[in-house]
Amino acid sequence: MGKRGIALAAVVGLAALGLTGTAVAEPVVEQGRIDRQVVQRALDEMARTGAQGVQVRVTDGRHQFTARSGTARVDSPQPVPTDGRFRAGSITKTFVSTVVLQLVGEGKVELDAPVQRYLPGLLPDGDKITVRHVLQHTSGLYNYTSALPLDPAGFETIRYKTWTPAELVALATAKPLYFPPGTDWRYSNTNYVVAGMLVEKVTGRPYEAAVKQRVLRPLGLGATSVPGVRTGIPGPHAHGYYRANGQVVDVTEFNPSVAYAAGEMISTTADLDRFVDALLDGRLLRPAQQAELTSVLPNTRGYALGIEATELPCGVTVWGHGGSTPGYSSLVVSTADTKTRLVASLTSAPDPGDIAGYNEMLNEVFC
Repeated sequence: MGKRGIALAAVVGLAALGLTGTAVAEPVVEQGRIDRQVVQRALDEMARTGAQGVQVRVTDGRHQFTARSGTARVDSPQPVPTDGRFRAGSITKTFVSTVVLQLVGEGKVELDAPVQRYLPGLLPDGDKITVRHVLQHTSGLYNYTSALPLDPAGFETIRYKTWTPAELVALATAKPLYFPPGTDWRYSNTNYVVAGMLVEKVTGRPYEAAVKQRVLRPLGLGATSVPGVRTGIPGPHAHGYYRANGQVVDVTEFNPSVAYAAGEMISTTADLDRFVDALLDGRLLRPAQQAELTSVLPNTRGYALGIEATELPCGVTVWGHGGSTPGYSSLVVSTADTKTRLVASLTSAPDPGDIAGYNEMLNEVFC
């Protein structure tokens, strides 16, 4: 599911499931503004300080390049594939919010209507929690992943369990609200489980069908998938690890139903780059819903509707989302005009430590 923000969940793994080399250049005519050697040094620092591997795709106007560092596995010198699939974690939320806003634009959902209208009986406070509250994390709903055993040893006990969305919501509704709906902001994966269920109720189809029909196919995102209960990652991919009971554990495979619409999707840097470019360019939403997408309230800490604004230390504001699941951390971020974009995937080493180099990468790309 993943942490909020552009923090690449710094140490990939279970914190966000509280749900958190060599340059490979695309052909270009001339060198862009961004110094690829600086980006490469930042990636090498990440791999040195605790990432098993890392890959990025950087867009600078009409120039684009990929870079990587580290290895795809702990026991092999094989490099991270620059076209590799990875678990995108909470970037899933941006896709789900896009679909909900499309339904709003079609008159099938009202943004400020109570969730109770669409999902009667699901939430004890469903008459007070609106669709907007859910998309913007202002519902006050308890974060269901806080009720799960998410340390490595604990996660092993639920790693292959199949969860229903209703079971995930029940974990949250067994706890009181953090605050009255609409009065504060707090990131909660429960919100997007509810959003996924809402999409299913309104469309009469699984939410993944709506994501495929409305976003993946129109944009040609052929390497992006919604796995459901499938435990593996299709196609080329790097592996993520943690240490449990003193043993190195490859956590690449697990049942992603524990994340559902809050963070189960699998993608690539190329697909996520194309997605954020189209989304921020207004090619997926009608003008009114495009304005809602990036509407930030004073108490939401920069979080809009499934996407957030972050002001970097240099003063540049970027839009995007981060995400992580066990073994993987991911990031998609762009300037509002989409001229500069960055997509990154980082896999965790067994003992990740404090990963360095991330801020240096952002600074070089955006500042």
